[in-house]
Amino acid sequence: MTPARKRLRVGFLLADRFTLSAFANFVDVLRLAADEADRSRPILCDWTVLSDDMNPIRSSCGVKVQPDTRLDRAGSYDYLVVVGGLIREASGLSPASMQFLQAAARGGVPLVGLCTGVFLLHEAGLLDGYRCCVSWFHHDDFLERFGSTRPVSDQIFVVDRDRLTCSGGHSAAHLAAWLVETHIGRVAAIKSLSILIIDEAMTGDKPQPGAGSPLTARDPLVRKALIRMRQRLEDPATVDELAADLGVGRRKLERSFQADLGLSPARAGQRLRLDAARHLLATTPRTVTDIAHATGFCDASHLINMFRGAFGVSPAAFRRVGAAGRDITRPSSDVGDSFDEKLAEALYRA
Repeated sequence: MTPARKRLRVGFLLADRFTLSAFANFVDVLRLAADEADRSRPILCDWTVLSDDMNPIRSSCGVKVQPDTRLDRAGSYDYLVVVGGLIREASGLSPASMQFLQAAARGGVPLVGLCTGVFLLHEAGLLDGYRCCVSWFHHDDFLERFGSTRPVSDQIFVVDRDRLTCSGGHSAAHLAAWLVETHIGRVAAIKSLSILIIDEAMTGDKPQPGAGSPLTARDPLVRKALIRMRQRLEDPATVDELAADLGVGRRKLERSFQADLGLSPARAGQRLRLDAARHLLATTPRTVTDIAHATGFCDASHLINMFRGAFGVSPAAFRRVGAAGRDITRPSSDVGDSFDEKLAEALYRA
């Protein structure tokens, strides 16, 4: 396909403490598609960082980006892209930027949310009635904040009419490549990804690489506890530390888990970690030792014993039977019943 000589014009709004990798992946695909080789001239694509005050914008890693266009001097854009920041801190967009987005949406400009940018679009009332993509890592955070909306967390990006959202990381490059292919041509999209050492363009329905969850809670306290457990799989807190972090007593936390899930916090933590290990075994070539460390087990032997008790096979056997098509998916509901609660707590931390 011959690229059409048409500019793809994109404006970026970066939240305070925005995710640098999502922004960089997206804009680099535009940059490489815009010109021959990697000369970076904005011939076929054009991009700008917008701001109401023109102050440098700090990313989550501390690197700052200098905006180049004031909101009151913004031009006409094919897309406005919002790059989200750290959701547990007072980060976000200014009121003027939110109003700018809302006005653009009323004018029919398509909006893109990268990483936690989907949170900001939802807060601005710009995702009502739309499907949206959220990283599996932030899925429960999204439910906690917007309980009436069910996000898509098993795809790398979602395009629903004039709203485009992605899970962040390298999925931002694939969403940008989708836009380049749509507006400029497939050759330009493939070229951009190739220079970035990305093998091939992925469609939006490609599954997110990452762990899902075998547990769904109704109790808000239990949901918050599970979020913290999932986000600290490699270095789990003790139940006492978890309760203190949530501002409740240990007994209240244990009663809430038992009433909602029928499990203690320690055994719920085991299930999350075992499920994460199962996912890594099924989707990566990583060694059992690496996976054990990544999921909070003290060593490979510990993971092997726990995995065999939960699934009935060793991790190595799971990989073999998985390749043959046998379905081994979740730990049984009584996982850990051969262990008493004191040992379960020790294993949760170990």
